[in-house]
Amino acid sequence: MIRRTVLAAFLACATLAGVSAQADQLDEVKAKGELLCGTLGTSQPFSFQDASTRQLVGYDVDICKLVADKLGVKVQYKLLSVAARVPELSEGRVDILAANLGYSSERAEQIAFSNAYYVSPQKLLVRADSGFNTIESLNGRRIAATKGSSSEREIKRILDKSKVLGFSDSSAAYLALQQKKVDAQFASELVLVRLVLQSPPTAPVSVVEKPVFSESWGLGIKKSETRFLEAVNQVLDEAETSGEAAKLFEKWFGAETPYKLKRDFKIGPIAG
Repeated sequence: MIRRTVLAAFLACATLAGVSAQADQLDEVKAKGELLCGTLGTSQPFSFQDASTRQLVGYDVDICKLVADKLGVKVQYKLLSVAARVPELSEGRVDILAANLGYSSERAEQIAFSNAYYVSPQKLLVRADSGFNTIESLNGRRIAATKGSSSEREIKRILDKSKVLGFSDSSAAYLALQQKKVDAQFASELVLVRLVLQSPPTAPVSVVEKPVFSESWGLGIKKSETRFLEAVNQVLDEAETSGEAAKLFEKWFGAETPYKLKRDFKIGPIAG
């Protein structure tokens, strides 16, 4: 009798261990009823605090909520610095990243990327009276970029004669530009358009028209979580087909916003 009891207990433990071993992040997110989304919180209109409500809002915020809603769970947000995005995901301190995460082959070795939910032209911002109006004219000059971002890495590669200075965020880089500590700031077009709109008349800035390159942004997911990645991509693809994705773009970037951008991309796989 004792032997049977011990054997039954052993089999029960083995079964639980097998279930635990098979459990993955998709199961865990659904079991806890919550998706923990890592985002920046300092990048308007992607993720920022609404001045009137004090709530976190933005395109990235809505994209994460869309994923959570379709998975049937609540969403919670964790604010991250640019440099902390990949480490926080890799260590399991967030479930997913919606944080201005540009695709690169180097990052793709560390984490998985969802289908592209945003495509960002990357451009240069200069002081209006600087005389710089081409990409080539800035090679060899001092360039500001957000520390730890793909923008910082890529501009070092493309403008290989320049000295690239890393700053904590786009606001700090912009201040360096206005203080003439750098000759240009490199970031996504949306970030730079916002800075142009905020610039005082006494210190105007302008965006160099030609993009240095265009960058696909994906949601970041741990590399081993293939079922979770498939589920997230299904949500994004369905949002594209239904028109929900286009509505979110229009809400944050379209004709009724200060940015007045046109959506010239569709959600789809990122070409690696």
